[in-house]
Amino acid sequence: MKNGKKPDPNAIYPIPGYNKEIYVKPVVANPNAIVGDFTYIADSEFDSHVTHHYPWLGDKLIIGKFCQIAAGVEFVMNGANHQMNAVSTFPFYTLEGWDMAPPDKADLPFKGDTVVGNDVWIGQNAVILPGTRIGDGAIVGANSVVGGTVEPYAIVVGNPAKTLRKRFDDELIELLLQFQWWNKSVEEINDLIPLLTCSDLAKVKEALKMKLATTRRLAANRK
Repeated sequence: MKNGKKPDPNAIYPIPGYNKEIYVKPVVANPNAIVGDFTYIADSEFDSHVTHHYPWLGDKLIIGKFCQIAAGVEFVMNGANHQMNAVSTFPFYTLEGWDMAPPDKADLPFKGDTVVGNDVWIGQNAVILPGTRIGDGAIVGANSVVGGTVEPYAIVVGNPAKTLRKRFDDELIELLLQFQWWNKSVEEINDLIPLLTCSDLAKVKEALKMKLATTRRLAANRK
């Protein structure tokens, strides 16, 4: 391990002496926000990047492991939505003095949980809308506004964000989704770094096939 230290997902500051990048998991305060190991944000705090996340709605923000969240990213939750099936969209119930109870959840455009996969890179100032689902390995371009579903290992850009291209061919994507390197132990991931950072994708593909075959053979032997 580098400098004799093992990576610690519960440490707040992953870079010694630098407080403008933090691991998110150990600082999340909202119980409806669930973040995986080693996901970081380029800021000294995280909670202000999640807006309109009201407990009474019950929606969750779920972010996987090893995600990279740039400065200025905002996760907009369902509390930002206004009632749209009535004459006025004005949220009287949220403001002091107005005699209105909160509308039924069925009357609000509730989009469900926001789910971000593993090893996702979200570029600077991107906005993730309520109910968005971003697949493993995807890249979100800077200043993009993302809604709906982003496929694994897709690159999306723009407002509204659209798929620019897939990062890899379908075979390599499927191998990566089967391999799920982010679920390995810290020691295994450390040993995998030469493979995970290799730009010879043909070599990576063959190595993944061999590792998956070995895993299947060991699993069969244990039965």
